[in-house]
Amino acid sequence: MQKRQRVMRMSVEQPMWRALAGYRVLTMLYAVGLFATGYDRFPRPGVAIAYYCVLSVWTVATLPKVANAASCTRRFLAADLTLALTGILLTPVADAQARIVDGGPTLPSIWTAGSVLAFALKGGWRWAAVASTAVAAANLVERGAPTRDTVHNVILVWVASIAIGYVVEVARASERTLARALEIEAVTRERQRLARDIHDSVLQVLAMVQRRGAVIGGEAAELGRLAGEQEVALRTLVSGGLVPLPRASGGADGDTSGGAVVQTVDEDDEDDEDTDGEPDGPVDLRALLAPYAGARVSLAEPGAPVLLRPAAAREVAAAVGAALDNVRRHAGEGARAWILVEDEPESVIVTVRDDGPGIPRGRLAQAEGEGRLGVALSIRGRLRDIGGTAELISVPGQGTEVELNVPKDAGAVDTTGTADDTGRTRGAKGASRTRGKAENR
Repeated sequence: MQKRQRVMRMSVEQPMWRALAGYRVLTMLYAVGLFATGYDRFPRPGVAIAYYCVLSVWTVATLPKVANAASCTRRFLAADLTLALTGILLTPVADAQARIVDGGPTLPSIWTAGSVLAFALKGGWRWAAVASTAVAAANLVERGAPTRDTVHNVILVWVASIAIGYVVEVARASERTLARALEIEAVTRERQRLARDIHDSVLQVLAMVQRRGAVIGGEAAELGRLAGEQEVALRTLVSGGLVPLPRASGGADGDTSGGAVVQTVDEDDEDDEDTDGEPDGPVDLRALLAPYAGARVSLAEPGAPVLLRPAAAREVAAAVGAALDNVRRHAGEGARAWILVEDEPESVIVTVRDDGPGIPRGRLAQAEGEGRLGVALSIRGRLRDIGGTAELISVPGQGTEVELNVPKDAGAVDTTGTADDTGRTRGAKGASRTRGKAENR
């Protein structure tokens, strides 16, 4: 089956960097406009004009630097903060002392907050605290004495920058947690897929070799014993826990701006034709189920095509094959089985029923605990992965019935819900039909 890899990039802080870039441009224009309206009140306007020329060029030229945390280097932050502090300290040189005492704005005005916020977005609340403290000290030097307005502005910038820095740190931690969860989910789905394939092939062959070896005896019995040991070992491996995963690593200086990068496998992309030449349109489920019909397996199907997406149709057919394998293994070679295909408006229902002895109560849970995952993975797991459900009803002495319910749009979206969660959406109609079938047997 052709697979393609999809890289998911997540960055909850990226909008903050875009907002910071816009803030720097707007506050630069505000500072220049504020100076222009009070130009005649500046005793030395040339100093202010020179500073605003440097500020304007710097703000526009460094817009790429505040695009993300990777571009926002320590050198840039140091230079940016130096420019802000220089503007604050140049204010007494360009402006009149009376205006400064009356609480007039500094040359960079509120543009300074953008420099502090860049520290917060890059390094969190600790870097923000350092930058805001430096700005506070420069304001106190510029004023000459701590006035009420000065203290108010200093505390406002200090608290706001630290709060934003803390929010960024929490967002990054949440992002890493989400990336880890997606990695675990991807590994779990791949392990389940491999377990289904192994169960449908290798484990069944090993079990058959063990049984036949015991019957034949001699050297074949020893071969059967070894096959049984390997079967147990392989079942233990298949049903084992998750393998350790490498954590998503950030860039230098703790940079995680690019967002957590999670590489997943999109197993069945039916909308694109793969390199194996598989069809990209719906396929007739009847064609995939027809090979299962035989002397002891009856197939009842609608007269019209039963169309499903290729991936969903393949998984349903494989689940039917797994159910028939269980019939042969547990009900005996002489057992009969019936496959019923129902094409409903919203879903396709495939029922596999046999006339075997049935499954004793609690046997499925016991088998799953022993690593025998035929029903759990080969049937229920397949249906769960495509957004469907699988229900198994067994009455001792009356055989077993497996009902596979697949939505018509199965495979169109990635579903991560459980079979139970999806099964509840079927409503009372599906439940009553299932109960009726059990009673009819």
